[in-house]
Amino acid sequence: MTGAAGATGVIDLRSDTVTRPSAGMLAAMTSAPLGDDVYGEDPTVNALEEHVAGLLGHEAGLFTVTGSLANVLGVRALVPRGGEVLCEASAHIVRAELGSHAAASGVTTRTWSAPAGLIDLEQIRALIAPDLGPYFVQTSAVSVENTHNFGGGSIQHEYDALADELDARGLPLHLDGARLWNAAVATGRTPASFASRAAAASVCLSKGLGAPVGSVLVGPAELIREARVWRKRLGAGWRQAGVLAAAGLYALEHNVERLAEDHANARLIASVLADAAPGSVKPDHVETNIVVADLAGTGKSVAEVVEAARGGGVLVGGVGATQLRVVTHLDASASNCRAAAETLARIIAG
Repeated sequence: MTGAAGATGVIDLRSDTVTRPSAGMLAAMTSAPLGDDVYGEDPTVNALEEHVAGLLGHEAGLFTVTGSLANVLGVRALVPRGGEVLCEASAHIVRAELGSHAAASGVTTRTWSAPAGLIDLEQIRALIAPDLGPYFVQTSAVSVENTHNFGGGSIQHEYDALADELDARGLPLHLDGARLWNAAVATGRTPASFASRAAAASVCLSKGLGAPVGSVLVGPAELIREARVWRKRLGAGWRQAGVLAAAGLYALEHNVERLAEDHANARLIASVLADAAPGSVKPDHVETNIVVADLAGTGKSVAEVVEAARGGGVLVGGVGATQLRVVTHLDASASNCRAAAETLARIIAG
């Protein structure tokens, strides 16, 4: 193994972003036909954007350097300056994008809170603000993260019900689908069955799929045309980006269906941790590749466990005062994951 779990003997389960390009992916990158993407002349970028748009049931796509940028562009396209987007309180767009929607686009947010970051239709209905004149902010869109990162890789099973509700109200849905591929593999649904319900959707290539860089925003052709302008306006135009787009195309061809292995490895880890610290995690609630274990009842702090695990050759992270996060990926084999889980179990139970 030459990836993040094997090159140094350290098993890195901090995130599925730590993967390294495989030999096949590197070969695809070095042989990709290239051009200047700002001029729209990079054939590999164009092929990636067209391919992802087709996979997700949309007219057009835009290749971006990060998922955060894809989200900023997608939300900005749906929400006017001074308008609001509703989302769950631990959603990536409000917790992990450094206030960019407010700072760059003048977009405000209001949130609902739900276990595992899930859709709560009753709360959303109560939050939606119609046009009440010049005294109150008007809801312009609702954003959903699927799967939900800080919710432990949870799948939004009420997604279609929310989409129906928003269609009836004439409100657009934004989909942060950074790990949409995981949701699709876990449910047996096509990515398009989720993404086509949204007015704008982003998907990431550099998480579970293993590409080194990049996300794609999809939507109607006019929305993507405007997003392309704003990408350049924000300084994020790039030139021979096909060398990176080729990695994304390779990932889509080779690394989607194997996500099921990551899901199985995450459940394996959850089972070991549940035995070591009963009540810390429910293995049957682990739907995809993220395990969040609550250490509140163990007498151990997240920082203490993270540091001890590092000393044992296992890298993990925390997402709250008592919440340990472990993320499986294609560079961590089943044996890597079992070894890491056993190390964590010894630390937690010790």
